[in-house]
Amino acid sequence: MTTPPHVPVMLERCLDALEPVAERWMVDGTFGAGGHTRALLARGAKVVAIDQDPHAAVHAAALDADLRIAGLTDPRERFRFVAGNFRDLAAHLRTAGLEAVDGVLLDLGVSSMQLDEGPRGFAFRQDGPLDMRMRGEGPTAADLIAATDVAELAAWLHKYGEERHSRRLARAIVAARDEAPIDTTGRLVDVIQRAYPPGPRRDHPARRTFQALRIVVNDELGALEEGLHAAIDALAPGGRLVVLAYHSLEDRIVKHVLRDRGDVEPRTKRPLEATEAEIDANPRARSAKLRTAVRHVYAPVPEPAGATA
Repeated sequence: MTTPPHVPVMLERCLDALEPVAERWMVDGTFGAGGHTRALLARGAKVVAIDQDPHAAVHAAALDADLRIAGLTDPRERFRFVAGNFRDLAAHLRTAGLEAVDGVLLDLGVSSMQLDEGPRGFAFRQDGPLDMRMRGEGPTAADLIAATDVAELAAWLHKYGEERHSRRLARAIVAARDEAPIDTTGRLVDVIQRAYPPGPRRDHPARRTFQALRIVVNDELGALEEGLHAAIDALAPGGRLVVLAYHSLEDRIVKHVLRDRGDVEPRTKRPLEATEAEIDANPRARSAKLRTAVRHVYAPVPEPAGATA
């Protein structure tokens, strides 16, 4: 099969936690370039893969072609790709004709491949249009900046970027946009760098602002909470959920949903973190937090689509 263009984060530990069973269906809710899906297929599982990024469809088509080369006349017997958001998992499974699955994997956030694509507007280290939309629909980050007042912008930076200088940066952004539109990543970075207080710092001064805007543009945290509940509801008794989060806002939501749902048992009291070897394989793993849970065996299996009382 074609080699995916990146090494999935904490791949072996994700597979160990999911315990894929041959000929049973699982969900990769964040397909990306297909690395996790390919590994699940290699272990004999069948996979429904979901991704809202239009670019993921290219990798899905490549995987479909590989399965045909391997001798499958109908790859849909083992692999089905859905262009959509994992928050709509229940609808996607109904469309696929499935009632329940043995496992769900969610690898959250933005991928290194998306960060490498300057025209997408995710990367503060590359100049390009200030877009940040995963699906290419709705307002861009530039649209939001143009229409948002200081108070709301500061609230976004504080809540979603955990930016300690949120109000200072919000004032600078609004003042700069009044002089000329902020419609490129390079211009936004320049505004932030000029406004940021001097002194030593661990990360790029624009990182938290870009994170906050991306979360707002794509409603990432709302999608995560809905998606977690949908994933748990989709699990058959004994089914497994594995989630990779990359910042505290995501991890906190995962922790609370797994703790508060009465029909799953969290298997990680504290999130697992990457080893040095896993970080060497994919530097993005450095910030990864892995949590897992198992659906209780007494959980009711969803009724088939179209069933009536």
